Parts: sequence; structure tokens; C-alpha cells
Amino acid sequence: MDIRRTIRKILFVTMWIVIGGGMLTLLLAAIGKQKRELCTDYAIKIKGAQSNLFVDERSIVKLLELGGSGKIIGQKRSAFNLLNIEQLLKNNVWIKDAELYFDNHDVLYVLVTEREPVARIFTVTGKSFYIDETGKMMPLSDRISARVPVFTGFPAKVLSIRDSLLLDEVRSAASFILHHPFWMAQVSQIDITAERYFEMTPVVGNHTVYFGDGENIQQKFHRLFVFYKNVLRQAGFEKYKSINVQYAGQVIGVKGNNSKSDTAQLRLNVEKLLKEARVMQNDSLIAARELKEQKTIKVDPTIAAIETAKGTDNKGPKAESSVNPVLVTNPVTMKPFSEGKDKPKAVMQKREP
Repeated sequence: MDIRRTIRKILFVTMWIVIGGGMLTLLLAAIGKQKRELCTDYAIKIKGAQSNLFVDERSIVKLLELGGSGKIIGQKRSAFNLLNIEQLLKNNVWIKDAELYFDNHDVLYVLVTEREPVARIFTVTGKSFYIDETGKMMPLSDRISARVPVFTGFPAKVLSIRDSLLLDEVRSAASFILHHPFWMAQVSQIDITAERYFEMTPVVGNHTVYFGDGENIQQKFHRLFVFYKNVLRQAGFEKYKSINVQYAGQVIGVKGNNSKSDTAQLRLNVEKLLKEARVMQNDSLIAARELKEQKTIKVDPTIAAIETAKGTDNKGPKAESSVNPVLVTNPVTMKPFSEGKDKPKAVMQKREP
């Protein structure tokens, strides 16, 4: 019995040695064949948000030739260190990701994903750059100019945590605007004040919109949209010289000293903007969420348009001793509250210096 068991063990070990040797031989043969095989062709695919890409095939070919020690076609596969070439491509400021591989026909495939600019920023010193959806700064391109929201008045350099937070607020606001056709059509630019508040210059209308800081930017844009639809659509986009949406649950509009009636073309532009806005979704969901979050506030959240005969400073409208509420609307239904006890009072708050 012991002899049979010993023979079985010997045969078992011998079988695995033969299998292992065969696999090693095949592996060495494959490696040797790969070293001898030549690159027959290459295919480059660039994925980006812009129709005109910031990086082109020519620039990628140059990087491939640099990483592959010469011409691509006819070069030995062993000459291509794919990991090093991928990293070389990723070092390009406009490239977010890169993947390289050979197929069974020795064709080199190069898949490149571009960074997507979401905002163009002008600093207080006049310099300009893009940022992508991660907040990474990118230089301008000599080839094309991206159609993205514009922000002005940014600090010359990002030197502190406060600057980094401001950059993140810009990225968040720009991403929101970029994905909403109405605001892409209506926002001309957003200025950043010395206090790091956002002030929007619109395309239609001569008013300035005060957002305060960049927090809760989606809710602020939603309140502004309700005000546009319920107030300015009837009163005219030239009636107010400033609109303040920085306070939760409120919109404060200050009438201009020399307001003019809208021209027919201006009204057509307004109607066009509102028509484009119908593609926006989740407005009612955002309003309902705002209303739910504000149930703990003693004063009912309202959207109040406040007219005042006096002017405003560069920090927003000033509170006056006498105000005239011109419209109070329900932020969920976008319709005026009914008369009686359910109708909230117009609210006027002072802006902190």
C-alpha cells in the first residue's frame, strides 16, 4: 500500500511539473513574440464636452512618438511602455484620463477623455483661466473659446483656504448655470465683490441681482426665476434696478428712479427666455424642499417684491421707513396668495454690511 501511495504522489508531482513547464514555455514564447511583433496601426479617440476639442490628434501623436521612441507604426510593441505613456498624456492640462492597449492585430488604441471647462474666471489683475468640474485651473486655449459662465473679480492667486472655498462656490454656481438653458441665456456675467458676494449682470434687463455668498445657489436662482415669472413678466424687466435674493424665502426688488417701459423686442426676448425655461425640471421639487426646510421659521417664507423711492448702494438695497409691497406669491404654486388671514405680510430685512 505504501509503495502505491508513493507512486501516486510521484505521478501527481510530475504531472504538475509538466503543466507548469508547459505554461512557462508558452508565456516565454508569447513574450518573445510580442517583442518581435511590430505596431501595425493606431486609433485615437478623444471624448470631450465641446464639439471642437481642446486637444487634437496631432498633439496626441507627438506624445505617443515621444513615449514610444520614434514613429508609431512599425515600432516594436516592446518599445511602448503603456503605463508611462498614459501618465505622459495625463500630464497634459487638458486631458483628464487616458487609456492605451494593443489588440490581437497589433493595433494601438488610445482613448483620451478631455477635461470639461465649466467657468471662465477673470482675476482682479485681468488674467483669465478656465476651471473644470473638479475645480482644477486650466489655461485658455489658442484653438477655441468655450461657451461657459463668466466670473470677474476673482483674487489674483488662490493663497488661502478662503480662496479655495470661493473657487468651490464659483464651480458650484457655474455648474448649475451651465446645465440650465434659461440661465445660460440670461446670465451675462457674475461679479465677485471685495466682500466675496456674487452680483449677476443679466442679458435681458438693466437690473443687478444680489446673491450674497455662493451658498445655496440653486435655491437663490429658483427664487429669482419665480420673481421673473410672476413679477417682471408683468411689470417689465426695466422696472427694477436691483433684485436681492440672498435672504431665505424672500426676493427684494428696488424700483429704479427712471424706469422705462419695455420695448416690443424686449418683451419678445423675455418670452423666449421663459419658453426656454420650460425645459428646466424639478422646480416644484426644489420649492417644496425649501418650504419644508423653513417650517421651523416663525415668519412664513414669502417672496416679497419691495418698491422704494430711494436708491441703493453697492452692497444691496437699503431698508426704508415706508415700503410698498407690490406682490406676494406662493413659492410652490407661483400664484398670489388668497386674500384674508392666509396672506402673509411683505418682509423687509436689512443687509448686513
